Amino acid sequence: MIVGGRFAPDSAGEGAPEISFAEVSVGVLDDTPTGDVYRPILTDVNVTLDEPMIAIIGANGSGKSTLLQLFNGLVTANSGRVLIDGLDPVEQAKQVRSRVGFVFTDPAAQLVMPTPLEDIELSLRKRVPKAQRGAAALAVLEELGIADLADRSVYELSGGQRQLVALAAVLAVDPQILVLDEPTTLLDLRNKEKLRRLLADLVVSRGVRVIFSTHDLDFAGLADRALVVDSGRVVHDSAPAEATRMYRELIMSDSS
Repeated sequence: MIVGGRFAPDSAGEGAPEISFAEVSVGVLDDTPTGDVYRPILTDVNVTLDEPMIAIIGANGSGKSTLLQLFNGLVTANSGRVLIDGLDPVEQAKQVRSRVGFVFTDPAAQLVMPTPLEDIELSLRKRVPKAQRGAAALAVLEELGIADLADRSVYELSGGQRQLVALAAVLAVDPQILVLDEPTTLLDLRNKEKLRRLLADLVVSRGVRVIFSTHDLDFAGLADRALVVDSGRVVHDSAPAEATRMYRELIMSDSS
């Protein structure tokens, strides 16, 4: 196990479900004038993830978002096996999605109610009695330091504020694994630092395993372990400092 130890004690993240990929490949058939042509997106991924916080580093189009979407069955592998706590994300989707919370790059993909408070109440509808939902939803917003947004229209919020609200809605259902796809894309510096502190705190206070994709190498330094994805393959797996150094070399070699 690679442990950075920067933010979390040794026990942080313990008890969160283990994630394993065995010979996992994903691809699509492209329609061409000469017939269907298989285009690989991920090829032969073999990793077991059990650290408290893990970064997936890669350029746009490298396959890192597809890798994350395998965690809860948003994407299905063409071959190989994905297991979350011993469960198949496709065959046992309900059990897996109760364990895995997913925050998309664009929060508009998952905010459906007029206000942040109502959106989180919607997330809580199967877990909390109606009379208690308002207070429970507000408590989640307070935990993230955005209670002042509770009754604002989501359409009036900045991209960064919407991202934090989407995160709050996912955390409301108490996932054991939190997956974030490019979480800093819409954030200014202040909200990026806020998210950095929040994720570190979640690992400790909730015991959540946090996995995020990024090409923000400074943000990747938050993690205990980092995978580098290039052209659909995991080409490096180490502590973040070494992984970011390797990624820089990869980018420079591609541009030369």
